[in-house]
Amino acid sequence: MQQKEVTVRLKSGLQARPASMFVQEATKFSSDVYIEKENKKVNAKSIMGLMSLALSSGESFTLITDGADEEAAMQTLAAYVEEEK
Repeated sequence: MQQKEVTVRLKSGLQARPASMFVQEATKFSSDVYIEKENKKVNAKSIMGLMSLALSSGESFTLITDGADEEAAMQTLAAYVEEEK
């Protein structure tokens, strides 16, 4: 299992379309992917779970990956969120 503190750099945060794109990327990996913020942990492969966090630009959260391709999942998903678009 890997954990990393990640800061959202996307201008619109992880709302609507960016959240959908994040979920699509997460589902490409066999590993479990979770996002934890303020004691709330959600499955990052669930659009409803991700939207419930309402992550805005500049907010930080813990990205958790666990499984066979956890390293690749961590690198790809953290880079997506931290990229300034």
